[in-house]
Amino acid sequence: MNLNENVRKLLKEQMWYLATYDQEPNAVPVAFKDVTEEGNLLVGDVFLETTLENLRKNGRIAVSASNGSTLEGYQIKGTARYVTEGPVVETFKQMVETMFKGAATAKGALVITPERVIVTTPGPDNKKEL
Repeated sequence: MNLNENVRKLLKEQMWYLATYDQEPNAVPVAFKDVTEEGNLLVGDVFLETTLENLRKNGRIAVSASNGSTLEGYQIKGTARYVTEGPVVETFKQMVETMFKGAATAKGALVITPERVIVTTPGPDNKKEL
């Protein structure tokens, strides 16, 4: 799925919240993230234990991000796979180790394939699928 320019910009600039589920919902903020040219979302795994457990069971994920000032927001629903090696993981390892001064590292990364993008901005386009 190709994410439009507004969605990409907001995702690059704002905090993301990941939502997964099994018996009950799980939602977590993530700071180590990126958007690829192909439109996949990347998340570095530092503390994603429950998220990963849920993904092993059903592979489904939602990502929500919004701008607190303008209220522009989007929810992306899709699937995720977990990788433990390669350039994406190495990039997140460097980012995390730098931020935590070596006290933590990225153990892997989620590669999220968007299937649907839903507008969460208040107004006439709210709940519109892009």
